[in-house]
Amino acid sequence: MKAKLLCLRLLSLVWLWPASLPIGSPLPGRRRHKDVYLGEHVKNKHGGRIDYKMKKSDSTKSLLIKSEQLLRIEDHDFAMRPGFGGTAIPVGIDVQVESIDSISEVNMDFTMTLYLRHYWKDERLAFPSSNNKSRTFDARLVKKIWVPDVFFVHSKRSFIHDTTMENIMLRVYPDGNILYSVRVTVTALCSMDFSRFPLDTQNCSLELESCWYNRLYINFILRRHIFFFMLQTYFPTMLMVMLSWVSFWIDRRAVPARVSLGITTVLTMSTIITGVSASMPQVSYVKAVDIYLWASFLFVFLSVIEYAAVNYFTTIEEMKKLKRGKLPASFNATQAMAFDGCFHDNEIDIPSFPEISSASVEQQVDPCNSSEPPPTEGTRLRRKHSVRKNINFIMSNSYMIDSYSRILFPLAYLLFNIIYWSMYS
Repeated sequence: MKAKLLCLRLLSLVWLWPASLPIGSPLPGRRRHKDVYLGEHVKNKHGGRIDYKMKKSDSTKSLLIKSEQLLRIEDHDFAMRPGFGGTAIPVGIDVQVESIDSISEVNMDFTMTLYLRHYWKDERLAFPSSNNKSRTFDARLVKKIWVPDVFFVHSKRSFIHDTTMENIMLRVYPDGNILYSVRVTVTALCSMDFSRFPLDTQNCSLELESCWYNRLYINFILRRHIFFFMLQTYFPTMLMVMLSWVSFWIDRRAVPARVSLGITTVLTMSTIITGVSASMPQVSYVKAVDIYLWASFLFVFLSVIEYAAVNYFTTIEEMKKLKRGKLPASFNATQAMAFDGCFHDNEIDIPSFPEISSASVEQQVDPCNSSEPPPTEGTRLRRKHSVRKNINFIMSNSYMIDSYSRILFPLAYLLFNIIYWSMYS
């Protein structure tokens, strides 16, 4: 009897146990399968509510889908421009220059970073709005709509900045007006005229064109600062020219000093000219800086030639004095001029000569004793051998060349500078 009662109690417990579980709770062994089944069932039966929950959990995806639906991207063919087949669409463009990065005279181009903005109206992108506020998008939406085909005409290199993302902004207004802005760095060609370099002013233009065949010119007037070139080129050149004049105050018999000074200034001028030419494009015309450099080089070269003439005439003068007996026979003119910078004519013992009578002097100087007949009436009087006499005078007084050069060279160089700066400044 006890065994029968125990079996009845166990059967009653087994029968009551499923009823005591919460409603909707599956059995432990069937929990995973029941969840999958109920999930599929509820999704099919109550699809709208489950989709709303998924959209709410993924806000980025929902906003993108909402924007595309709001602008009706899938309802239009944006491969065609707005109003295709009708009149052209007016597109406004403005440029804000952020920086001019570089200007290259050698490559004849300039590089700048700018914000390029486009304005147009596309009624296909109009959307209803209660507060009349615009919506802003990034580059992902730009790839799905129509944008103007504007390009830089004489561009060598250009790129859109993409750090940390593409620097593109699209703003759409409810009435369909669009603002499209992009940050670009462009290197464009600039045909420069260097005939007045470095005192020049360049006009570089940035040209934008569209397959509507319209071209927009943006002109940039570039004026060069001269102070850098004054320190780099003009002042060193002036100093070299003035340094070459120092040889005019050195004794003409100090050959090593004057020759070394002249060669040093010539080589320095050659270095300056080579450095300037290396930093400039190879053009077929003469530049203003070339005129100044080569004129200054000519002054330095003439100062060397001046000493060569002084040295030559001094040698001839002393050789003549040696032949006439005014210098001792043991005097070596070459050694004195090469090594004795303190040699002077008054230090030489001149031997005594017999005095010449006044009658003989008058006989030599008196032109009336000339054997030539006097000029007849109507004959043009000419001073014969005037050029030779001048040359002989200079050769016999070679020290005067240095005296004249001390005045003529600075005056000529000053006159050249006045003409040069009045023409190009």
